[in-house]
Amino acid sequence: MTIFDEYKNYTDEVSISPSLLWEYNLSDFDWLKSRKIVAQRIIERGWLKDFYAAFKLYGGIESFREIIKEIPTLSDRDMNFVCSAFNLKKEELKCYTRKQLRNQLLNS
Repeated sequence: MTIFDEYKNYTDEVSISPSLLWEYNLSDFDWLKSRKIVAQRIIERGWLKDFYAAFKLYGGIESFREIIKEIPTLSDRDMNFVCSAFNLKKEELKCYTRKQLRNQLLNS
């Protein structure tokens, strides 16, 4: 059982909170091109309804998992959350591998 189990049964109309993307003009926002930004903001500050809206927008939980893997930066706390909630390994996350490479460069 995960926190997203009721997503398939959730029938209410949902949309991503505009406050998550406060600095963008959402009337001409390219949701597909900016999918990594949207996913990152939802992970960092979103509510459960924001996750449901993103699942609906991007084609389900599996598609959202693939977007998560592409996000360039996440905090350690957020990395742990997505690994737990979406059954991912840290090594699958671009943000984790970038962090490891950065640490290697700084320590060499």
